[in-house]
Amino acid sequence: ISGMQPPIAGRNTIDPRVVSLYACIGITFPAGESIERIYASILKNSFLGFDASVQEATLKLPQATMVLHQAVLENMPPTPTKFHYIFSLRDLSRVFQGICQANPQLVNKADVLVRLWRNECMRVYEDRLNEDNDKTFLSEKQLTNLVKTQFPNSANHALTDPLVWGDFKDAQDILVKSETPYADPRMYEDLGDWARVRPILDGVMEMYNGEYTPMNLVLFNDALAHLLRIHRIIRLTRGMALLIGIGGSGKQSLTKLATYTAGYKLFEIVLSRGYGDEQLREDLKSLYTQTIKQPITFLFTDAHVVDEGFLEYINNILTVGMVPALFGDDEKEPLLGVIRSKARGEGVQENAMWAFACNQIRDHLHLILAMSPAGGVLRTRCRNFPGMVAGCTIDWFFSWPKQALYAVAEHMLSQVQLPDENKVGINDTMAFVHLTVTTKYSPEFEAKYKRRNFATPKNFLDFISNYMKQLDINRKNLEMMSGRLGGGLDKLVQAAQQVTEMSKELEAKKIIVDENAQKVAALIEDINEKTIIATKREEEAKAAAEQIAKDSVVIEREKADADEALQAAMPALEAAARALEDLDKASITEIKSFAQPPQSVMIVCMCICILKPLGKEDENGGWAGAKAMLSDMQLLPSLQNYKKDEMKEKQVKKIKDLLARDKETFEGDKMKSVSKAGYGLLQWVLAMVRYNEVAKGVEPKRKLVAELQNQKEQAEDNLKKINTQLKELGESLAQLTEDEKEQSATLMNLKEEADTMTRRLNAASQLIEGLGSERARWTDDLERMGEVKIRLVGDCLLCAAFISYAGPFNHEFRTEMMYESWHKQIANESIDHTEDFNLQTLMTSDVEIAAWGGNGLPSDELCVQNGILVTKSSRWPLCVDPQMQIVQWIKKKEEKAGLTVKTFNDEYIKFLELAVQYGKPFLFENLDEELDPMVDPVLEKRYVFVNGQKMITLGDNTLEWNDTFMLMMTTKLSNPKYTPEVMGKASIVNCVITLEGLAAQLLNVVVGFERPDLEEMRQKLVQQMSENRQVIKSLEDTLLRELAASKGSILDNDELIQTLNNAKTKSIEIGESLAVAAKTSEEIDKTRALYQKVAKRGSILYFSMSGLVAISEMYEYSLGSYLGVFDTALREAKPDKIVDNRLKNLREKMTQTMYDYTCMGIFEKHKLLFSFQMTTMILDGDGDLNGREFDFYMKGNPSLDKIKDPCPFSWVPEVGWKDLQMLKTLGDSLKNITDDIKAKGDEWKEWYDSEAPETMEMPGGYTQKLDVFKQVLLIRCLRPDRMITATKMLISAKLGDYYVQPPSLVYDKIFEKSSEKMPIVFILSPGADPQSDVAKLGDVLGFTGTKFKFVSLGQGMGGVAQQSIETGYQRGHWVMLQNCHLLASWLKTLEKILEMMNKPHKDFRLWLTTMPTTDFPMGILQRSLKVVTEPPEGLKLNIKQTYAKVSDADLDSCSSPSFRPLMYVLAFFHAIVQDRRKFGRIGWNVAYDFNESDFKVSARLLNLYLQKAYDKKEILPWETLRYLIGEAMYGGRVTDNYDRRILNTYLEEYMGDFLFDENVKFYFSQAGHDYDCQMEGNLATYQQAILTLPLNQSPSVFGLHPNAEINYFMTSAKEVYSGLMAMQTGTGGDSGGMSREEFIEKTSTDIQKKIPSDELKFIKDTVPTPLEVVLMQEIERYEALVKRMVGNLADLKRALKGEIGMTQALDDIGTAIFNGQLPAAWAKLSPQTEKPLGSWMDHYLKRYKQYWDWSTQGDPAVFWLSGFHIPESLLSALVQASCRRRGWALDKSTLYTKVTKYFETSEVKTKLLDGTYVEGMYLEGARWDLEAGCLARQLPKQLIILMPFIEIIPVEANRLKLRDELPTPVYVTQLRRNAMGVGLVFEANLHTKEHPSIWVLQGVAMMLNDDS
Repeated sequence: ISGMQPPIAGRNTIDPRVVSLYACIGITFPAGESIERIYASILKNSFLGFDASVQEATLKLPQATMVLHQAVLENMPPTPTKFHYIFSLRDLSRVFQGICQANPQLVNKADVLVRLWRNECMRVYEDRLNEDNDKTFLSEKQLTNLVKTQFPNSANHALTDPLVWGDFKDAQDILVKSETPYADPRMYEDLGDWARVRPILDGVMEMYNGEYTPMNLVLFNDALAHLLRIHRIIRLTRGMALLIGIGGSGKQSLTKLATYTAGYKLFEIVLSRGYGDEQLREDLKSLYTQTIKQPITFLFTDAHVVDEGFLEYINNILTVGMVPALFGDDEKEPLLGVIRSKARGEGVQENAMWAFACNQIRDHLHLILAMSPAGGVLRTRCRNFPGMVAGCTIDWFFSWPKQALYAVAEHMLSQVQLPDENKVGINDTMAFVHLTVTTKYSPEFEAKYKRRNFATPKNFLDFISNYMKQLDINRKNLEMMSGRLGGGLDKLVQAAQQVTEMSKELEAKKIIVDENAQKVAALIEDINEKTIIATKREEEAKAAAEQIAKDSVVIEREKADADEALQAAMPALEAAARALEDLDKASITEIKSFAQPPQSVMIVCMCICILKPLGKEDENGGWAGAKAMLSDMQLLPSLQNYKKDEMKEKQVKKIKDLLARDKETFEGDKMKSVSKAGYGLLQWVLAMVRYNEVAKGVEPKRKLVAELQNQKEQAEDNLKKINTQLKELGESLAQLTEDEKEQSATLMNLKEEADTMTRRLNAASQLIEGLGSERARWTDDLERMGEVKIRLVGDCLLCAAFISYAGPFNHEFRTEMMYESWHKQIANESIDHTEDFNLQTLMTSDVEIAAWGGNGLPSDELCVQNGILVTKSSRWPLCVDPQMQIVQWIKKKEEKAGLTVKTFNDEYIKFLELAVQYGKPFLFENLDEELDPMVDPVLEKRYVFVNGQKMITLGDNTLEWNDTFMLMMTTKLSNPKYTPEVMGKASIVNCVITLEGLAAQLLNVVVGFERPDLEEMRQKLVQQMSENRQVIKSLEDTLLRELAASKGSILDNDELIQTLNNAKTKSIEIGESLAVAAKTSEEIDKTRALYQKVAKRGSILYFSMSGLVAISEMYEYSLGSYLGVFDTALREAKPDKIVDNRLKNLREKMTQTMYDYTCMGIFEKHKLLFSFQMTTMILDGDGDLNGREFDFYMKGNPSLDKIKDPCPFSWVPEVGWKDLQMLKTLGDSLKNITDDIKAKGDEWKEWYDSEAPETMEMPGGYTQKLDVFKQVLLIRCLRPDRMITATKMLISAKLGDYYVQPPSLVYDKIFEKSSEKMPIVFILSPGADPQSDVAKLGDVLGFTGTKFKFVSLGQGMGGVAQQSIETGYQRGHWVMLQNCHLLASWLKTLEKILEMMNKPHKDFRLWLTTMPTTDFPMGILQRSLKVVTEPPEGLKLNIKQTYAKVSDADLDSCSSPSFRPLMYVLAFFHAIVQDRRKFGRIGWNVAYDFNESDFKVSARLLNLYLQKAYDKKEILPWETLRYLIGEAMYGGRVTDNYDRRILNTYLEEYMGDFLFDENVKFYFSQAGHDYDCQMEGNLATYQQAILTLPLNQSPSVFGLHPNAEINYFMTSAKEVYSGLMAMQTGTGGDSGGMSREEFIEKTSTDIQKKIPSDELKFIKDTVPTPLEVVLMQEIERYEALVKRMVGNLADLKRALKGEIGMTQALDDIGTAIFNGQLPAAWAKLSPQTEKPLGSWMDHYLKRYKQYWDWSTQGDPAVFWLSGFHIPESLLSALVQASCRRRGWALDKSTLYTKVTKYFETSEVKTKLLDGTYVEGMYLEGARWDLEAGCLARQLPKQLIILMPFIEIIPVEANRLKLRDELPTPVYVTQLRRNAMGVGLVFEANLHTKEHPSIWVLQGVAMMLNDDS
């Protein structure tokens, strides 16, 4: 079962053979009553629980909706621009689906229901409309009327605007509280107005921004409306939407917000490298897997359409919901598992489970298509995939209105600090700027320069963002500068005040210094006196000290001796001490415990009592006394510290006596056994006794020591007194000295302070005086900065507008937009701004511009602007850079930063990822018109914050975003057609160079060559001035920084003052240096100015050359290749010491070199066009070209108005007379031209009739009155056929003959101009093959055999060619790739190979041959040396080129003396047959590709046969030579017998013994020049003879009548006009009058009226005659044409009205009708014709009349042969009829013709018995002499004449004897016959009294139709 739409025009036709296989059923649209009944039933059930008034109102809704639907169908048909105006039952269903969302609680009155119905109708029908008129018709006329008529009581409420319905009132609560927000019940209700809705959706957006990537949307009314529409669609079951709007309209953002509001999830496909069908299917599986669980919005944009086949999947989703065969059986189970329980609950069987799953997916899936309407892509897609319209609710996004622009600006600028009085003006200006670009400048730019620009809402958001950014940056800079300037000025003011105070301080200090000086002097005198006393006492003290020292020595000696003696007692003392240490309290207590101690113990105790260690012992107390002593706690310490030197002799004696009593016990350690404590005490006692014994011997010594010590002490006391006195004196002196020091220091300080103050005063005075200029300037700057800060509001607005919008425009439009329109608007809004605003002041600096220049960016204003756009744009720049200046600058500028350069054809992803991560610059070069969707995330900077870090997803990888990353893109395309989406993503920068900009660059080149010293000095000066300016700025920054940063008083900071002084000094020096440099620069500029004309000429020549690309895409030239030629011209120009002469030589040589270079690469037919373009541009550059005159040259009088002044003479062309009406307005010298022509008609007629009027004196003295250009314009009006010659005359007059004589092709020179890096591209004309010439050159230069590789390109030869190239450039071979056009797909690879060649061998050459093709890569063309191989135009140039390839060796190769003249004859013949092509069909029926190989082989044949005849002394074999050359060589190419006849005629005229007749000199022709044959001489002689030939030849030289070149010249002139117009810009304009569509419709109606209404028929019961058979066949063909015309015209008019789609076929018919041409569809069913449409209609009607008369009145006496579709059929029928009647053999019968004298049918009295008369035949190439009855020469400017009636008589071939008859071909049209033989009807016989060769060479023929 198949389905299709009704078969109406605009639909694809179905083959009848396919239809025959089906049982076809036509399904008509249901009746209105049926539809109403269906929807009434639906509404009845849906509204059962509603209020009665509501239910009653529902009864009227189906009928009202049907009325609306019908009105839409009838009044809004689809058209090419309204392709989506296709309405069906689906739309009715969508209306009622929306109504059924009503809730009885809310829709409780009829008013509310009607309002809901109106809303749904608007959403379904109005939202898709893309014209305001249609919207008005629907809403204001239809809906309003329906509401008022059907629901009058509800009208007021229902018609209230705005309509704001939705179910998201509680969306915020639902989204916060619910886990399944999509499933929560919502109420579809009227939400009132936008003010109520906006806060809700603002809150939702805030929630969205918290969860997802934030969107900074401004929900103005239009945005809210679209948001509500999208939300409404996706909330409906199976709701799908098609959103149509240019990129940046908000389609995607609003879809995301609507999806979030509805509680759904969003699904988008993510493109990756190589994303294709397989990846899409996987993504769709993922989508369905998610959708079966919950509702999903699938957002699909036109960026996702990587392959048009993707839309087939989308179409399936929209129409059937599921992509067929997406899931395999094994993949379905996961989906079925989700719904199985639910399905079983609803009673679904297992076999129906998948269908249930698909339905659930359809219910959950909401597809949103976001598409751009730009171009015709969407229209084609909607036609190819009808589901896009039928399956979607359409919402058309219009351009943002002013209110929206204003609202967005107001919202985004709300937080920006702006003057209150300017806020409204700024918002208005922003909207104004955007609207001027979209509605004014972009359309004008496209009309004038054919360049498209789209300013989208993204540009506007970018504009606002840039404004805020620029305002912030500049304000901060100004605040910083103001702070520094203010701080610096404050310090200077403080310093000035401090200087005044310091001066007063200094005077007071001087008095104090004098007083202190006197005090210090007195103090010094006192110090001197006291110093004398102190010195004397010091000497005394010194003597005493010396004596004391001597005494001390004696004392020490004696004391040492005593101590030595005492040392002997030390062991006993130490033993005693140890013994005492061993004693403790217990030991003492032990002794005390004895009631009666042992004797020995008692003795020891008594000895201790005698020594009285405590000082209170009683030696007579006995044991009691001893116990008392032992009981004292201080005993042991007393023993240990006993004063042993105070023991008396008496005590020692007593002790010894006591010890003697028990001598034994006290010896050794025996005592220990008695008492340990007693032993210890004993040891102490014994030690004391021993010490006493030693001390007795030492005592004298000790006394002596004590005495000496006493003396010493006295001496010391004395010394002490002296020292005390000395000390007092010293202290006194020290005090005095200290006082002196202090006084001196004070004095010194005072002096230093005074000196410092003096020095500081001087320094500060100098500083203040030195910085006086700075102070004044800084004061002014500070004041100015305050003003600048105020003006920033307007200035930054202009800067931001420039960055956001100006990039795609050229310098002219940028200037107009910036400095006129926008600047004026800001002034009108009273926004503060700079009156003489300059973009560069705020956006860059001299230092930065100098740095750019150092990296290769020219310094003209346009290039600087482009530099600003590339570096300052907030979007990544995409530079349109055909001259490749910007790309070279970018590469050099970013080289040190690690620039990566790639193209989209490379594997760039990894490199781009690294650049993004590491913050490196990245350049995409050589872009086409489409960008790889893979880079969209980078282009749109789609990074998100993850843990405070910016992250971006690129393909499948998530990367860290580095803010220093930079992306730049460039294209070599000169005029790329980028979509609005691309223009929204990237900042397009138009870097196409201007004439003035190039002239400035070339001036540097010229001066660098002519005056390298001057150029070097200039560059150094520029560098020095740049550096000095930078230093001055740095110094000033230093001054300000030091001043601002200094703490405290500036006068206390010597270092600061020194720094400031140094800076000031340096600043003055540099200032003086800059002044000198400026003066030097002026002098250099004066010298450079001498060369400006040369540079300007160079720039003009480049633009005249580069404009040729408008003629052919093969004429692509790069600036780099041009500069090479420019440099060559500078080197080759003739030197001259006189500057003016040298400049003249430079200009001339430059012009010649460029002319030669360009002519080498363009076809002959375009060389004059180029020469004239170059001439006019040079004249324009010199101010000698009148723009209106030049415009007139191209267009004539383009006015559509009919002229009021009728043409006075028949010989003046109507078009020419119309042109004269405009010509007389072009100057005073021409204002009377029409009157003068009327007054002196005979004189002007004589001038008009002359063969070469351009060389004749014009009547009325106009030759003297008019300059050459005006003379050419006058010739254009009266003799347009002479415009080619007149144009050449103009070029010769202005530039010289050189520029109308293109140079011959010399292969040696081609090689000289080439290089190893420059391919040589041969652009072939048909039949040309330069291989032999290149091979010959290779032989000369040694490149033969393996060193010269030939590869003929074709399928599969790319690899071979690549291998050959790689071998060639490594080893230095030559490689020729032939027929590149046959493998155009591989040429991109070739371009890449050439780009990758870094250092090819110096001998390497790459030769390419190709036919002109649009597929040839621009990169190869730009870098190549282009060579066109074709014969030059004109005999002289052709023969000259032939002889350029002939050598003396060639001429000497044959011994026959006839060889050289015959070689010349052959060259002349070769030139004749080639140049004859220019005369069109009168020259050759088929344009043959006679080429050099024909000449070369013919020359060899000549050599062979002449040498043979010479050797054998035979006569020359003329017949053989003529046959071989005419039939074999040249004739081998000829397919037409009549053309071969011409070829042989030439040879018969040129080759024979008459060449060498000494009596009659041979001339090829004597028409205007004696074209004789040079009989002898060497090559130089022949070449010299060739130079004497005239540049232009009369057609008579070719044997043609002078009239023959009229057509040629007219055609050539038209090609020049059209070529010039194609090369110009700014030719757009509207001529007024009716529109194209109106014109086509009117013309179509006129044609319809002329088509006969009566059908032609011819029916005969009996056997028809041969003529009647022809009639029936002709009528059948005619009626097929009628049917085609009637159908086409009806469909075309319906398509114009929009009733059906405009197909390509209908569009072609409309275009042909508009251009006044016969549509190709009709031409296929018509006799061959070249007539314009108007004349063809007359021909068409005349055919009808002939057929009608023939069918109703029988065979006519005179047939109009031109009216037959197949005229040969009539001729065959005539012969057949005569053969039947006379019994002749048909195959032995033929026709012959006789010319009668009849011109009117009435003159023919009877029909011919055999044969017939035919009328309406034309003769071309001759005229018919009616009186003489023979051919005669044409009259001037009479190209074609109507012949009298001609008898066509059947005859037996053997009886036909003809004499003096010319067999003349009869063709259908003036196009004659093509290469396939189509066009020839028969051969007529015309009587001639002259030799037939005359008429053969004149191309005499007859035609059935003329072309008028």
